[in-house]
Amino acid sequence: MKKLLQNLLKLQELEFAGVIDSNAETAISRLRRKIPLPILQHYDRLTDQGKKGVAMVGHQVCAGCHMRIPIGVIVTLMRDDDIQTCENCGRYLYLPVDEQNEFLEESAEAKAIETRSRAGRKPLLRAM
Repeated sequence: MKKLLQNLLKLQELEFAGVIDSNAETAISRLRRKIPLPILQHYDRLTDQGKKGVAMVGHQVCAGCHMRIPIGVIVTLMRDDDIQTCENCGRYLYLPVDEQNEFLEESAEAKAIETRSRAGRKPLLRAM
């Protein structure tokens, strides 16, 4: 999946750069051949509306529409099992490595806080 997203990102960069020469057209056609048709059609629908087809996830937020991304989607992006789209704007999502590390650190901090708060609780006594 990582290669597919990389191809989509390269395609987006070339198409939105505004520079049209024979080298760019050749690169665009080569990239389009590498992307499966259903994914390419969805990408084209977005770009036909003037939107970018791929958006980065930063701080658990889609950079395209600025809406929060569910944790399950982020975990799937981290596992690189499947391609994911934003539930709000429909853009394909990618999670840079530094964002993955930040997400893991935040998760570890939250888990540590939860563990500390549980350790400080008194056990409940049951009446019989």
